[in-house]
This record gives sequence, structure tokens and C-alpha cells, in this order.
Amino acid sequence: MRRTLVLVAATAVLTAATAVAHYAGAPSLLTFGLATVALAGLAWIVSFSTERVGESFGPAVTGVLQSTLGNLPEFFIVIFALSAGEIVVARTSILGSIFANALLVLGLAILAGCHESGDSVMRFHTRLPKDNAILMLLASFLIVILGISVASGDKASSHVEAISIVGALALLLTYGVWLADYLRSDALQELPRSEPRISMRLAVALLALSGVGAAFVSDWFVTALTPAMDRLGVPKAFAGLVIVGIAGNAVENTTGIVLALKGQADLSISVIKNSVAQITAFLFPALVLVSFMFETPLTFALAPVYIGALLLTAIALWQITSDGEATRFEGVALIALYVILAVLTFFE
Repeated sequence: MRRTLVLVAATAVLTAATAVAHYAGAPSLLTFGLATVALAGLAWIVSFSTERVGESFGPAVTGVLQSTLGNLPEFFIVIFALSAGEIVVARTSILGSIFANALLVLGLAILAGCHESGDSVMRFHTRLPKDNAILMLLASFLIVILGISVASGDKASSHVEAISIVGALALLLTYGVWLADYLRSDALQELPRSEPRISMRLAVALLALSGVGAAFVSDWFVTALTPAMDRLGVPKAFAGLVIVGIAGNAVENTTGIVLALKGQADLSISVIKNSVAQITAFLFPALVLVSFMFETPLTFALAPVYIGALLLTAIALWQITSDGEATRFEGVALIALYVILAVLTFFE
């Protein structure tokens, strides 16, 4: 309990410090650094509070709550990036979250699970990984055919926004059907019951306050992002894909790896894969629809390099996780894919 309160207090101090730096006109690098750490702290509070609230509903609902509310910082970052006209940051932030979770974090979790396993093989139930791969393939299908249409200049290429709206609705409908089935399933093992570290009332209060805090800090984060990256000479695409992608999902990333080290392979895979599914089939299409409220809308029309990367990531996930086990070699391969993509983006 004491450790929890200390972390909450530290996050509150960091959030206040970010506000002071933002409104006092502090150097952009300082504001950006404070906002990055504050976002990670707020994401941790959201994850922690959601887990406590979810104890009353069971593991499936808890997992969905953690994934949905844990992506609040990412949602706000993209919204404020769109409102500021930073379409590159908005687009690469979403893609960065997908790639970071599906490649880097999953690869690290597999390495951790193999290290803990007696025979150096990480084993887990197959249903959730297969479902997630299908959702990624569906999103990739939409993005690939739209990209081919734009590249070839056919008649459909002049209706990218309309196709993106219909595609977003199709993805959301598919995700809703999957979610309803998932919440009724017993695919996830029961979490061990223990004495709650905080009361339900405190958990709900923390959830509300951290959600509001994430909205403000995300605004300050986006405001400081461009000047900070310009100062460092870092391309916007790399900042969105790597820095924002990792920072916006820091807690879920750490949780998945720690669970793997504890030998809880199914829960580790569930945390990571739920996040991938949420971003790919819920957050991305939802943001596409919301973006039409702004001057520069977000669509599913991506640069060819990201189209190829998404499709190959979906295939890699299907290949590596659909059989219910993964080896150290496969974990290293996923990390290598992420490193290659990150380096390429840096030189974009």
C-alpha cells in the first residue's frame, strides 16, 4: 500500500512539474522529458486502478478494461496531434504502438518466458493469439488494398476518405463481435485472489483523476514534441513510431515482460496481444472516425513502407504464436524486425 501511494504521489508531482514547465515556457526538451515520464506514471495508475476495479468482474473483463483504459494516453496524444495538424505524429504514434507491442515487447516477453521455462520454450493457449492475428490481418487487408488503389491511381483512389470511414466501421463491427465472444469465453485463466491493496472507491477516484491528467499531459507532450525533436535532430516519423509508441504503452509493456518472467505465460501473452488488438481494431478505426472533426483527417492510406511492415507483422504474429509456443530464436527474430523498422524510419 505504501509503495502504491508513493508512486501515485510521485506521478502527481511529475504532472505538476510538467504543467509548470509548459506554462512557464521552459525548454522544450525539459517539458518533453517531464511529460514522457508523467505519461508513464499516469498509465501505471490507470492500469493499477483498472485491475482493482476488474477484480469484481473476472479476468476477461479485467483484461479488456486494462487494454482500453491503458490506451487513454495514446488516444489523447493522437487527438492533440491531430488538433495541432501533426498528421505524421498522429499516424506514426498509432503504428508505433502496434509495432512496439507486436514486435519488440512480444519478443522480449518470449525471451523472458523462455528463460523461465525449464526447456527454453514458452507455452500458452492459442485462441487469443489466433484471434489477434486475424484482427491484424483484417486491418492489413484494408490498408494494403487501399495502398494499392492509391499507388495505381484507379477510380477508387479518389475516395480514400469514404473508404476509410467504411473500413473503420467494418473493423469496429468485427472487433465488437470478437469482444462479445471473448467476454463470454473462459480462455483466460483465473487470476489468483488476494487481499485488495486499495479500496474500490479509491480505485475509481484514481481512475478518474489519472484519465483527466492523461488528457492534459498529452496536450503538453504533443506541444513540446516537435521543438524537442527538432533540437535533437530526430525525424517526426521516428519520434512517433518509436518514442511515442513505446512511451504511450510503457506500463503494459513492462507488465507483459514481468508476467513472463514470473512464469505466467498466458497472462503475459494476453496483456500484450489484447493491447495489439485494441490498437489495431478499435483505437485506430475509432480515431479515423473522430479525426474528421479536425481540419486534417486521418485515413488508412499509409506510406508503402508501413503497409508492408503491417502486413509482414501480421504474418509473423500468425506464424510465431498460432501454435501455442515460442522459442528464444523466435523472440529474437521479432525484436530484429522492430530494430530494422526503427532504423529505417530514422532515415525516412
